[in-house]
Amino acid sequence: MRLKNPDVRTMIRIILSGLFTILINAAGAADVVLKCELVEDGAGRGSAFVHSPATLVLRDVPVTLEDSEETLPPFVPPPFPVPDLVLIEVEASSVHIPNAEVLLHADCNEQEVMCEISRYATTGPREDPDPVYFIVTLTVGGAEVSTSLILRTLTVEKNHLTVVQKNLGLPLSPRGSLLTNVVFLVFSLRKLVSSSLGDDILLDCGFKHDDASRTQEVDVEWRLQHRGKGQRVFEMRTRMEGDATVVYSERKNSSVDAARVVAQGNVSLTLNRVKVTDEGMYICSVTLGKFQAQQTIQLFVQQPPQVSISEEKLVLRTASPQVLRCHCSKYYPLSAQMEWFSLSPTDTEPVVFPDQGSLSSHRQHNDGTFSLSSHLVVPSTLTPGTKIICRVSHPALDAPVSVRTEVEGSEPDSYWWFVGFLIITVLFFYQVMR
Repeated sequence: MRLKNPDVRTMIRIILSGLFTILINAAGAADVVLKCELVEDGAGRGSAFVHSPATLVLRDVPVTLEDSEETLPPFVPPPFPVPDLVLIEVEASSVHIPNAEVLLHADCNEQEVMCEISRYATTGPREDPDPVYFIVTLTVGGAEVSTSLILRTLTVEKNHLTVVQKNLGLPLSPRGSLLTNVVFLVFSLRKLVSSSLGDDILLDCGFKHDDASRTQEVDVEWRLQHRGKGQRVFEMRTRMEGDATVVYSERKNSSVDAARVVAQGNVSLTLNRVKVTDEGMYICSVTLGKFQAQQTIQLFVQQPPQVSISEEKLVLRTASPQVLRCHCSKYYPLSAQMEWFSLSPTDTEPVVFPDQGSLSSHRQHNDGTFSLSSHLVVPSTLTPGTKIICRVSHPALDAPVSVRTEVEGSEPDSYWWFVGFLIITVLFFYQVMR
C-alpha cells in the first residue's frame, strides 16, 4: 500500500485515538507513533496523579531492508497546532534507542506497548535557558524489553502565532508538537531471568547518553527487593574517561565489568553460583551527571526435585497393610504436587488412586530447598502385575516426573509358614521315633 497524499483529518484521528502506527520512509527509517499516558501531579485536582492521553513520535527509527520494502511517507502532523493535544516528537539525531525495531513489529506480534510520560526534575545547577525534561517508560509486553528515556525539550522561537500547550504550559512548534531529543536512557533487553541453583547468570542492563555527558561521572547501583525487604547488592562509581573506579560489593561473587561500563554503557550484573536467597526483583540504577534512570529485572530461582520410591517391586501380604513411600527432595520453590496412579495389566492408561495417601510436612534444608514425602497404603486386592506410579509436578520441570513399582503375587503370612514348618517337623520326628 502506497500513501501519496495522506488525509490530514485521518492523521488527527490516528493521533487522538492513540493507534499504534508505523510509517516507513524511503531512507530506510520509520516514524513510530505510540499511544501513551501523560502522568501529572494531581495536587489541587482531587487526586494524587492525573492521567491524560498523549502521543509519542519516534522519528526516523532505523529499519532493515526487509522492513523497508514498502515505502511510505513520514509522519504528518496536524495542519495547525492544537493546544489540547499532547504530541511529543523525538528527533532522529537523538541517542539511539536499543532494540527499537521491536516496536516496529509489536502490533503484528500482538504485543502491547506500554508508554508512560511524566515530567522529570534534574539535580545540580540549573541551565540557562532552562529546558524542560520528560521521562518516558517504554515496555513491550511479551518481549522482555524495557527502556527509560529522558527527553529534553528544544527551544521554540516564540512569536504572536505561537500556541501554548494547555496542560503543560509549553510553547508548541509550528508542527503542533513539543520537539525533544534524548539525552540519557537506561534499558534492559531481558526483564525476566530464571536460574537453577549453582548457575552463573547475567542480569542485563545498559545506558546510553548524548555527547555532552562524555566527561561525567557515572554511578551504578544494583539493589535486590524481595518479600518486602531491600538490600544493596553492588555499587560502582567511575568516570566516563575510565579512571578512579570505586567498587562496593555486598553480595559475594557479584561483579560489573568496569571497562564495558565506560566503552559500551554495559552495566550488566554477573552473579556466580546462584543461591535461593538471590531470588527477587533487581533494580538497576544508573546516574550520569544530573540524570538518573533505572530498570527492574526479575530473577526466579528454580531447582527441579529428585524423585524416588521406596520399593522397586512390591510383594503383597494379605495379613497386614503395606505402605509405599514416594520421596521428593531438594526442590525450589515450594510448589510441588505428588499424585498416585495405578496401571493394571488390562489397562492402557494409568488411573488415579481413589486414596491419595498422606503427605509429610515440608522440610527445608540449609540451602533453602525443600523435601516432601507421600505415603500410600497399598490395598491387598491389587492384581499381580499392576504398576503403582508416583507422579511429581513442579515449576522447574518441563514435564512431570514419574517413578513406579510393580506388584507381585502375595506370599503366605510368615506365621502360617512357621505353623506349617512346625507341623511337618513334629510329624517327621514322630515317624522316626516309631
